[in-house]
Amino acid sequence: MGKIKGFMEFERAIPEDRPPLKRIKDWKEFHKEMPEDALREQGARCMDCGTPYCHTGIMLGGMTSGCPIHNLIPEWNDHVYRGFWREAFERLMKTNNFPEFTGRVCPAPCEGSCVLGIIEPPVTIKSIECSIIEYAFEQGWVKPRKVTKRTQKRVAVVGSGPAGLACADQLNMAGHTVTVFERDDRIGGLLMYGIPNMKLDKEGVVQRRIDLMKQEGIRFVVNTEVGKNYSAEKLIEEFDAVVLCTGATRPRDLDVEGRNSKGVHFAMDYLRASTKAVLSGNAPKINAKDKAVVVIGGGDTGTDCVATAIRQGCKSIVQLEIMPEPPLERQQDNPWPEWPKTLMVDYGQEEAAAIQGEDPRRYSIMTKKLLGDGNGRLTGVEICRVEWVKKEERSIPKPVSGTEEIITADMILLAMGFLGPEERLLQQLKVEQGEHSYIKAEYNDFRTSMVKVFAAGDARRGQSLIVWAINEGRAAARECDRYLMGSTNLP
Repeated sequence: MGKIKGFMEFERAIPEDRPPLKRIKDWKEFHKEMPEDALREQGARCMDCGTPYCHTGIMLGGMTSGCPIHNLIPEWNDHVYRGFWREAFERLMKTNNFPEFTGRVCPAPCEGSCVLGIIEPPVTIKSIECSIIEYAFEQGWVKPRKVTKRTQKRVAVVGSGPAGLACADQLNMAGHTVTVFERDDRIGGLLMYGIPNMKLDKEGVVQRRIDLMKQEGIRFVVNTEVGKNYSAEKLIEEFDAVVLCTGATRPRDLDVEGRNSKGVHFAMDYLRASTKAVLSGNAPKINAKDKAVVVIGGGDTGTDCVATAIRQGCKSIVQLEIMPEPPLERQQDNPWPEWPKTLMVDYGQEEAAAIQGEDPRRYSIMTKKLLGDGNGRLTGVEICRVEWVKKEERSIPKPVSGTEEIITADMILLAMGFLGPEERLLQQLKVEQGEHSYIKAEYNDFRTSMVKVFAAGDARRGQSLIVWAINEGRAAARECDRYLMGSTNLP
């Protein structure tokens, strides 16, 4: 696919970002668009590699390798190179319900397994994907699809994150009458309130897709928490099938002295409050302005907290990570096509470095306790370095004596991941749960222990990538359709 020897002629290029010191003054998306001729050159780098690993979507070394929704990447790269944008759009939509989301916030495991990546920087798959769908919107190709025949079957999807939306989209196209329940005031789940606006625009990107789905016949119900102000019994009684896509929203807590000090917040509570403020124009209920902020956790959520606190005008920002600093290049125990466990500088760290003169991250750091002023208000955090030692075939952190220090902090944001789904609804429905309260339902079957109840996404598999959520939402819709109709034509 692409131009023969194109990978030898053209170097990898990605869209420019707006300069850090300018973009931190607003909440607009920070990526710029690439011109068409540059995109065609990037598509030309696709190698005709014979066995493309970019769309495999398999687990290697406990990490995702390739695209879990099996995007036809070499095909649409070739179409872009040749200027066949309509064909590229049609190939993209065969496997991905929401390329405008994945093209912005997916970490691109496809690029980590790109065959070209063995010897050169990989093909810029993610930016090409985003450009295809945005070009399609500009050309008016993305229109509400007509459902020609309804089955008279009613399906409830609980949760409107990427798994729930993908599931609803597929079931609607199969002709079922779909209702999506969301406990928040806007549809989108973590797409709406878990990812900051500068990474994924809410009005121009998320709401644009929701509006299309409404026009296609999907009913969205907001401010309704099933199991609280809409009973589980009513849900089972009124619908022919139910798909649980509630996510894994129970945050991992920090069990240290001083945890209850005022000024300590879970990352998702903070990000949600921030986005609500951006959309409403009001001051955020949790505000980092003029505060010394410490983010505990080194993943994407932690990065989003860093970038958000900077835009709110924090006094300083530090990000603590208990894991060691990753190497600059792949190590022997992390071979291609595994996801490369290498040091990356994301947008939040780039912005912090532009302001403070250095990367805000500190690695191999353990939080020992949180300090207060005697009146319950946070003043700092005591930390120490750790070394990772092998014990019974696994590594554990060991505090290094004499490395203790105190960091001033007016606000601490806990971004240490999630433990599983909230349990109220699951217990009311009496679905069987496994480790960390995850719903028991086999992959590629998705049926729970209760008749006509299915589960997909993070609530079933645990905290994962947006492409896995879409994968599971699509596959659960297929099995739900099979249950309702006896057979299915859904992919």
